[in-house]
Amino acid sequence: MKVFHYLDVEGEVVEEKEAKGVTVRWLITREMGAKNFAMRLFEVEVDGYTPLHSHPWEHEVFVLEGEGEVRGGDEVRRIMPGDVVFIPPNEMHQFKNRGKGKLKFICLVPYL
Repeated sequence: MKVFHYLDVEGEVVEEKEAKGVTVRWLITREMGAKNFAMRLFEVEVDGYTPLHSHPWEHEVFVLEGEGEVRGGDEVRRIMPGDVVFIPPNEMHQFKNRGKGKLKFICLVPYL
């Protein structure tokens, strides 16, 4: 078992040119012994956004803090604390902060 505070995990700035104001903390990883999935915490600054992209694995997302929107395919939906988002494999998707403070969400992805 491992117990720690999320602030003990260093945030990595997402350096992609299609992203703005995004930091990710890899909370649970293979290196810790997780064989099936990774847990990440995303922090998106005001007016920030993740890249618009797709990949062959799914996402499970839980919104912790802030307000924003998520694009999945051709649909755009508002998100707020407590919302749950499922992004299926190969669907174009993007998260944007539309609030007045940080947008924070947990994202789980499988290891392939």
